[in-house]
Amino acid sequence: MPRSSRPLALIALAALSVSACATTPSPPPPPGEPGAGPVLRDWRGIVTASDRDRYERLDAAWSLALQQARRQRGSGDLASTGDLIDPDAARPSAEPPAGDYRCRTVKLGSQGGEDGLGYVVYDWFACRIERTANGLKFIKLTGSQRPAGLLFPESDRRMVLLGSMALASEPPANSYGQRPDRDLIAVLERIGERRWRLVVPWPQNESNLDLIELVPT
Repeated sequence: MPRSSRPLALIALAALSVSACATTPSPPPPPGEPGAGPVLRDWRGIVTASDRDRYERLDAAWSLALQQARRQRGSGDLASTGDLIDPDAARPSAEPPAGDYRCRTVKLGSQGGEDGLGYVVYDWFACRIERTANGLKFIKLTGSQRPAGLLFPESDRRMVLLGSMALASEPPANSYGQRPDRDLIAVLERIGERRWRLVVPWPQNESNLDLIELVPT
């Protein structure tokens, strides 16, 4: 190799080595264990600035939404939701199994202030957790508001969802980041033996905190 080309070759070799280290995935768990298969792990590299802000103000969303729910009129039986509206109800082993679920949305707080409903408890709809090449995906299949998105591992008690919202008769929601006015961030937690919730802080419309309860069918 000519002396003049050797430094360039060494630089190229070093770049390839760094690239290989950056893209080498961690060893997958054994087949059949939670999380088996490829999983996207760095939601912070994808999240928008506005959704990062919503996530960082999750506790404030809980506080304001519960205050409004307790003092303002609402719709539905809020007392029947139990641990669903307890901010501290999260349990270990947050990852849900893939499959079909029944789900219902509970909206807490009002972006309209004291003039709006403090809470709304909706009926049950159909949802699904799918295992995809990029990890677990949540999809709400029926209803006039149908969020969908990928779930990212965060801790033993929490996963983070980055998704989008489809409304009315629209087709399934677009991928995250395509329509900022439909983007959403949520936290998924297990709150019972066979019970999970998605916590959506500062939704785009209506409430200050949305809760989506998930129960396997």
